[in-house]
Amino acid sequence: MKAMVILPAWRPDDIYPSKLAKSAVSYQHPLGLLYIATCMLEAGHEVELVDGAFWTQSQVLEKVKRFRPDFVGISANASMWKKACRTAADIKELDAGIHVSAAGPYPTAVEEKCLEQCEHLDSVVIGEGEETVPELMERLESGGDLAGVAGVAYRNGDGEIVTNQPRPLIEDLDSIPIPRRELLGDFDKYESPPGSYKQKPIAIVMTSRGCKARCIYCFQMKGERRIRFRSVENVVQEVEELVNHYGFREIRFLDETFTADRERAMEIVRRFREKKLKFSWYISSRVNTVDYEMLREFKKAGCWAVLFGAESGVQKNLNTMRKGITLDQTRAAVKAAKKAGLKVYTPFIIGIPGETYEEALKTIDFAIELDPHYANFHSMTPFPGTELYENIEQYGTMSGDTDDYTFEGAAFVPYTMTREQIEELRTIGFRKFYSRPRFILRRLFEVRNWYDLKTVAKGAGSFFWLWVKRDSLKVDRSAKAASESEEG
Repeated sequence: MKAMVILPAWRPDDIYPSKLAKSAVSYQHPLGLLYIATCMLEAGHEVELVDGAFWTQSQVLEKVKRFRPDFVGISANASMWKKACRTAADIKELDAGIHVSAAGPYPTAVEEKCLEQCEHLDSVVIGEGEETVPELMERLESGGDLAGVAGVAYRNGDGEIVTNQPRPLIEDLDSIPIPRRELLGDFDKYESPPGSYKQKPIAIVMTSRGCKARCIYCFQMKGERRIRFRSVENVVQEVEELVNHYGFREIRFLDETFTADRERAMEIVRRFREKKLKFSWYISSRVNTVDYEMLREFKKAGCWAVLFGAESGVQKNLNTMRKGITLDQTRAAVKAAKKAGLKVYTPFIIGIPGETYEEALKTIDFAIELDPHYANFHSMTPFPGTELYENIEQYGTMSGDTDDYTFEGAAFVPYTMTREQIEELRTIGFRKFYSRPRFILRRLFEVRNWYDLKTVAKGAGSFFWLWVKRDSLKVDRSAKAASESEEG
C-alpha cells in the first residue's frame, strides 16, 4: 500500500506567545511518527512522512494529492487535535476512499471518543502503534475489516463504532526497528531554541519508555507505572548510526529519566567513550537519581546539559503533585551538575492545585536561589488521561478548548488562583530570573562565537517584550484564527 503519515500543519504562535515565538519554538523530530513510518517500510509499504511544522495546510494537502496514498495516519496530541480533525476532513474531501486513521497521546487517552468527535476518521490507534499500524494496513490491503485488530477503534460497515481489545505494550523494545531518519528530509530544519543546543544537526533518541513516578499531571499508558528499557547495545547501535551514517552532531535523550538505572546509564556512556563517538548530548533526569560521579562521567563523554524537573519551591506543592522529590534533593542535584561542568535547565510550574499566589512567588525565589543556567515557568496543564484531568473537579477548572492544552495556555486554573494571576506570575518569574546582573554577566562572558552572540541577541529581544508588554506571555488566539481562515 501507499501510506502517508502526517503531523498536522502548525505555526509557532499557535503554541507560543507571538512576540516570543521565534526564541521559544522547538522543532524536533516527530519520533513517534518516525517509528511507525519505519515499521510500515519494514512491512513492505511505500511511505512518505509529512511534518506540518514546515508546511501550510494547503501545502500538506498538495502533498497528499501528489502522493495519492491508500492510507493516511495523522499524529495528534491534545493541543493538535482540532488540526488533526481538520486535516482528516480535508483529506476525505480530496478522496473519500483514503483510509484515515489517528494515533498519538490524545487518541490513546480518549480512545473511541475520537471517532465521535471527528466523523472523518475511519479508525484510531490506541497505545503504541509500531505493531498495530502494520497489522491494520495488512487487514485493509487484504480487503478485510478491522475486527480483532488489537489496539484499534474503528467504524464498521454499518457506520457503528467498534473498540477492539487493547494491545499489550511492547516488552522487547529492541524488536522495534531503529527509525530511518532519511524520511525527515533536510535535517538542518530541526532545531531547538537558541542556547539550548551546541551543534547542528540535532537528533532525538528515546532509550526507554515509561516512568515509575506517579505525578498527577503526567500521562502514562493506562495502568502503567514502570520503565521498559532498550538494551545498551541497541542504544549504542542507534547512536553510532546517527553520528557516523547520518552525520548528526548533537543528540537529545528524551527519556523521562535517562538515569533511572544508574549502572545502565553509566555503561551506555562508557560505550560512547570506548567507541570514540564525537557528538554533544543533553539529557532529562530526576533530581533523586543523579550524583556528582555520574554527572562527571557524562561530561567526559560529551554531555553538556541536564534538565531537572524542579517544578516547585514549596514542598507542600511537590507533595500535591506526587512528584516524589524534596527541595534539598533538587538543591543537591543542581549543585552536583554545575560542579561537573554541565549547564542546568530547571522548569517550574505555576498553577499547581492548591497553590497560592504567595507560594508561587516562593517558587520564583527558589529558582533564583538554585541559580541554574536557564529556568522556565510553565502553566500547569493536565492532559487527557492524567489523574489531574480525570478528576478535575477536585482541583480546579479546565478550559474546554484543546488549543489551550499547552504549557503556555493556562488551560487549568486551581481554585486558589485566577487565570490572570497565573499569567502575571509567569511574567514575574521570567523578569526576576533573567534580569539579575549575575545571569546577564554570565551570559555575556559565555559568548565565544557568532552563534553565542546570536543566542544572546535573541534572548534579549524576548526579554524586551517581557518588560514592555504586560501580556507578552499570552497566546493570541484571534491572530491564530485569522491565519487559519486566510489559509482556507
